[in-house]
Amino acid sequence: MTTAFFPGSFDPMTFGHLSILRQALAAFDEVVVGIGVHAAKTPMFSFEMRADLIRASLKVDGGSADIAIVSFDGLVVEAAANAQASVLVRGLRDGTDLNYEMQMAGMNGAMRPDITTVFLPASPETRPITATLVRQIAKMGGDVSPFVPEPVLAALRGKLA
Repeated sequence: MTTAFFPGSFDPMTFGHLSILRQALAAFDEVVVGIGVHAAKTPMFSFEMRADLIRASLKVDGGSADIAIVSFDGLVVEAAANAQASVLVRGLRDGTDLNYEMQMAGMNGAMRPDITTVFLPASPETRPITATLVRQIAKMGGDVSPFVPEPVLAALRGKLA
């Protein structure tokens, strides 16, 4: 059985995250979603809310919402090891992501050779989406409905109302 670890901030969950998660769920026996929580950063949504939004987004998308979601605050590769994952899933939007992610994969591989990094491509329609841009657009009153699943859109509207 192959367990994959899909890390991110998911603050908020976007259609890009959902696309990569769907691909990972199709490719691996089990996927553990790791939500990064850092004491020095103030997220828009709590860990619990982000986990709920990931599950709700999967459910609306027609998938099973019964997935493992954990928090982590250290090295991604150590969080993957703690989740007993042998694969680390990373999404790629463009060449800039590839350059950065290749460096990270090399460093992670040196620290944990038993964990393989797998890159999954973003779908063409989700390539420009970043959670940072979604937060900025939402805070400025813009329409983020093309970028996030309905449960996230509702949560953003509620948070910013």
